[in-house]
Amino acid sequence: MLHVLLHMAEMEGAVTSEALAGIMQTNPVVIRRTLAGLREQGLVTSVKGHGGGWRLCCDLAAVTLHDIYVALGEPVVFAMGNRTESPGCLVEKAVNAHMNDAFQQAEAVLMARLRDVTLADLSRDFHQGLQRRDHSHCSS
Repeated sequence: MLHVLLHMAEMEGAVTSEALAGIMQTNPVVIRRTLAGLREQGLVTSVKGHGGGWRLCCDLAAVTLHDIYVALGEPVVFAMGNRTESPGCLVEKAVNAHMNDAFQQAEAVLMARLRDVTLADLSRDFHQGLQRRDHSHCSS
């Protein structure tokens, strides 16, 4: 979704779900469902009719990656987990306890980092990379 939002930031006017789906190589329905959640948080808006589509309606510098994470419904961060939540095996209980602790610590670090990075930071990094790429094609 960050990829979609940064593309939207670069586009003039509203952009259709179909155009965004083409960029992301996915189905427009996936784009619409996801953007609908972001619309509820006031990050994007939709415009109906001819020339309609989706538009950013937020200040990139004011929106953190954590804001996006929350707007997306706070999906599970780590796909790994315990094989059994309440195992009878003492070995598995010990492993679970340490893994749960490690996952909680890792998630806390990740959430702190997401709070520090804004969409403007990502956009700036994109533009810096674009400038470097453009300059690398210049003849000496």
